[in-house]
Amino acid sequence: MNEALLKDILTGLLTFLNLPADGLTVKTEEDGLTRVDILSSNPSRIIGWHGETLNALQHLAKSMLRAKEKLERTPFVVLDVDGYRKMQEEKVCKIAEQKADFVRRTGNRVALQPMSPYFRRIVHLYVANNPQLQDLMTESVGEGDYRQIVMRMKEEKGERSEELSPVISQDDGLENLDV
Repeated sequence: MNEALLKDILTGLLTFLNLPADGLTVKTEEDGLTRVDILSSNPSRIIGWHGETLNALQHLAKSMLRAKEKLERTPFVVLDVDGYRKMQEEKVCKIAEQKADFVRRTGNRVALQPMSPYFRRIVHLYVANNPQLQDLMTESVGEGDYRQIVMRMKEEKGERSEELSPVISQDDGLENLDV
């Protein structure tokens, strides 16, 4: 991906929308994810209500980049301002650890609250790549806005006949994830 083009697109968007940005840092990680850290004197204006402005900027930047580079697929770009997105990622990983502890203590599967594809990916990768969680596995179940992660022990064999109820509202800290 053309990091310079992405930087130009974001700079233009931020200027056009009169959002205060003091600088951009673009970094492509080895898994293909491109992170853009926006430095701002007023990060809350860029983040918006529960990340809505940041999500919209991210969507626009990815769409514009895809069109300008004539890409078949939308690039995997994550915008962050003032560590906001990083804090959310850490929060979802901490909750995954708490749920892992519950699964180990009880032996029961647990369904996390529905979340976006981005945060489901964070949880899947965190569990798969964390040596302390190698006895657990995750899978995404459900559809649309109700898609959620089910965490269970790896040695659990076969499919269970009972269906896990969707977790709609639960005070586990996931209700304000913004991606």
